[in-house]
Order: sequence, then structure tokens, then C-alpha cells
Amino acid sequence: MPWRAPGAQAGPLTVSIGISVTNDARLLERLAWTLLGAVLLGTALVSLTGFWLVRRGLRPLKALAERTAAMAPDRPNEPIDAQAFAEELQPWITQFNALLLRVQRAYVQLESFNADVAHELRTPLANLIGSTELALTRPRGNEELQAVLASNLEEIGRLSGIVTDMLFLSQAERGGATRSRATVSLAAQALDVIDFHDAMLEEAGLRARVEGDARVDVDAALVRRALSNLLGNAIRFAAPDSAIAIEIGPDSGPGSQRDAIALALVNRGAPIAPEVLPRLFERFYRAAPARDGSARHHGLGLAIVEAIARMHGGRVFASSQDGTTRIGFTVPTQPVMRQRSAAASR
Repeated sequence: MPWRAPGAQAGPLTVSIGISVTNDARLLERLAWTLLGAVLLGTALVSLTGFWLVRRGLRPLKALAERTAAMAPDRPNEPIDAQAFAEELQPWITQFNALLLRVQRAYVQLESFNADVAHELRTPLANLIGSTELALTRPRGNEELQAVLASNLEEIGRLSGIVTDMLFLSQAERGGATRSRATVSLAAQALDVIDFHDAMLEEAGLRARVEGDARVDVDAALVRRALSNLLGNAIRFAAPDSAIAIEIGPDSGPGSQRDAIALALVNRGAPIAPEVLPRLFERFYRAAPARDGSARHHGLGLAIVEAIARMHGGRVFASSQDGTTRIGFTVPTQPVMRQRSAAASR
């Protein structure tokens, strides 16, 4: 900055002022390294803390995974204790235990089903093998060979019936829907079934009648098949010289469905034990412990009734008291749209 002294003859005097910024530069450099160190340390601290928190938060899931992995087929009845885990996991564990219970029931039913299938198929196959081996032991005439072939044909027919019924039940379990629907009179379908069993009714000394009627949108062929199975079952167990009634009316029993029609076969005869009633619609189940009548009946009739009811969106029911047995199924008055399923849902 130029400056002239008072009374001076010389030229302008220039004064320069300088300030050292070395310390400031060093300070800024130290601040930069400090900031970098703080960022790196903070990042590492946040990462380690987050990793620890995540590990701690996932510890219950890890324990649950270990508990689930420890479950074995030989210990199927040991559910996971939901109270031993966090409150957020308890609803999920409860649902998982319910799923395990359904899987266990399905596994037990599958084992029982396999044993029953082996039992049912073994008898006709043994009869076929025995009669054929006996026929081959020595030369036989045409009449004897025809008798053997007739016996074998009967056993083959029984095998075919078992396989056909099993195929139908398998399709129903996979979500098979009714093929054709039409609004029909249920009483007319019942009368057709009675006409078909007229010879059996006369041979057993029984009478059959239809009470009530309703027009419902159903698969008539399947309804007739269900009624035929129920009527055949009632004929076998009804008291001699009694009447069998096919009752058609609104569903009003225990567990009744709204807007549904019940079709029930009512007959007089030996009562069915209460503990047996829930199992009547199981495959290959027979209330008689000796499996009587197994030569003609293989225990799938009522299971097919249950499948037909389910295909229509209905249910099955059974009761027996004071010598009167009532077994039947329901069909909704409005068609039920069922979605096809790739797996069995029962």
C-alpha cells in the first residue's frame, strides 16, 4: 500500500505485511486426517454393531431352524414349544405345529391305506393263484376248466372294481370336479336307484320309499352312485321285513350347512357304536371286525359317498340311536365353484 510521509521529499513509501499460514495448513491437514479416521472408525463401529445386532436378532430363528432340523420321523408327535421363542415367532410356530399335525394324520392315513390296499388285493390274487395252480395239477375236462375260469373272472372283476374305485377317489382327492350338472329332481334319482336295487330288496325282504323332494343343480350320475352305495349298505344291515327310507329335505342336523339339501338313508337294524360313526367314511373301513362280506364289498362305498359330497361342496353325516341308523350326505342348493388342486387337501 503506497504511503507518503508528511514533509518528505522522497517518493512514496511502500509497506508490505505478511502472515504465515503454515500452522493453519498443518491444522487443516490434521483436521482432514482426524475426519477420515473418524469416518473409518465410525463405519467400522456401525458395521460391527449392526452385525452383532443382526446376529442377535436372528438367534431365535437359528434356534428354531435347529429345533426343526432335529425333528425326525420317529418322533412325529413332538411339536415345537412356542413359549420358548420370541413373541413375534409364536403365531408362526403355532401354524407350523398345526401343519405338522395335519401331515402326521395324512401319513397315518397313508400307512393305513397302503396296508388296507395290500390286504384287499392279496385275497383275490391268492384266490386266482390257488385256483389256477389247482387246475394245473392234473388234466381236467371242459366243464371243470369253465368253472375255474368263471371263478377267476369273478375275482378279476373284484380287482377291477377295487382299482376303479381307488382311481375315482384319487381323482376326487386331487380336486376333481363334477363333469356335468343339471337341475334334477332328487326324488326321481332316488326312485331310479330303488328300481335298480329292486331284486336285492325283494331278496332281503325289505321295502324302500322316498320321502320329500328338491330340485338341485347336481351331477345326477354321481348322486345316483352315492345313493346306490348308501342303499346297498342299508340293505346289508337293515332288519328283515323292515322299511328303508330315503329322506330328502333341508339340512338341519348337527353341523348343518346353510342352503343345503340332505339326502339320508334311514333303516332299522343293529345300532352302530358311537366311536365307530366318525370312521364309517374312511377307506376300507368296516364296522364289523370280522370283515364279513369281503368277497363282494371292499369297504370303499361310503368313502366314495364322502368324495361325491365333497365334489359338490357338501358334507357327510351318520347317526345311530335306538336301533335307527341314518347315513347320508348334503348338496348345496347353489353350485359351488371348486378350484382344482394338484395335491390332496383332506
